[in-house]
Amino acid sequence: MEMKVGLSYTSEVVVSPANSAKHWGSGALDVFATPAMVALMENAAMNAVLHALSEGGDTVGTAVNVNHIKATGMGDTVRATATLKEVDGRKLVFEVTASDSKGEIGNGTHTRFIVDREKFLSRL
Repeated sequence: MEMKVGLSYTSEVVVSPANSAKHWGSGALDVFATPAMVALMENAAMNAVLHALSEGGDTVGTAVNVNHIKATGMGDTVRATATLKEVDGRKLVFEVTASDSKGEIGNGTHTRFIVDREKFLSRL
């Protein structure tokens, strides 16, 4: 498959103590953590292009610019959608959004780069 603008994927998770701000150490409340939202957005972006990568290819996140605009309580489901907006060589730029049962909770952009898995790991 070809790497093309418009590829999209939605990841989802139920808010639980394991992804709460209190657990992640990013706050003291039992609400969905900002780092958990960012991770869900990255997961959606990774999965949006996974099937379009060549054999041995992978993507790595390099930049995240998001706003977490609303809290989500325990037991609610959060959905993060990533849509590929720009392809510039190996650079991929995604529009990302997150929502819960009450509406949008986050939005922004996420950049990933296409890498050769073996070459990337050999440089560590």
